[in-house]
Amino acid sequence: MLERFRAFWTSVWAPVGNLLIRLGVSPNTVTFVGTLGVVLGAVIFFPRGDLLAGVVVITVFVFSDMIDGYMARKTGTVSPFGAFLDSTLDRIGDAAIFGGLAMYYVGPGDNHWFAALAIYCLSMGSVTSYARARAESLGMQAKVGIAERADRLVSILVITGLADLLNIAGVGRGVLWAIPVTLAALAVASTVTVVQRVLAVRVQALSLAGPGPRPGPGQGPGQGPGQGPRQEPGQPSGAPPAAP
Repeated sequence: MLERFRAFWTSVWAPVGNLLIRLGVSPNTVTFVGTLGVVLGAVIFFPRGDLLAGVVVITVFVFSDMIDGYMARKTGTVSPFGAFLDSTLDRIGDAAIFGGLAMYYVGPGDNHWFAALAIYCLSMGSVTSYARARAESLGMQAKVGIAERADRLVSILVITGLADLLNIAGVGRGVLWAIPVTLAALAVASTVTVVQRVLAVRVQALSLAGPGPRPGPGQGPGQGPGQGPRQEPGQPSGAPPAAP
């Protein structure tokens, strides 16, 4: 759903990408620095209860995911390794965000159930991505589901930042309940997405396998039920079949 806004934000950050190109910075360097910023923002600020500060830092570095792709296309350096590195580091950043929230709930958030919910979201996010990657490695497609990566990421960052902002403004800590509610919604959505992808791959796999009948026990290809190896006339029962 949120992928439709990628072109808009890419155009917004294009001047930054052009500047980095002129400075000789490579797209892979931007990818690495962006992931490092996301990880540090999540594991430093979230466990201390500084949710809004963490969201601000993470959001700044998340946009590097658009800048590096723009730079690679602009400089003609798009490569399979760059795509692999980008996807791999994206998963590390996602894990840090939900892991940071889990650390918050075992610390100042003081709720182990919500910590477990954050860890479940972390795990299912990885499974969602793996299901698609594994399907594509087998020559099939699994880009279906109600919760793409961008949807999950934007949802939890927006709600976390907004909830802490309202809490700081004096609305009260009760508003922080919006975060576990969002985690629960993402947990359900991620689970449904995994099921959808499994079912989509199953349909494609069955279609590729075809409807041909399978031989029964002791039955070779082309033999009907109860048929054994071909025997020549006059050949004793139990003797080896004649050579063709």
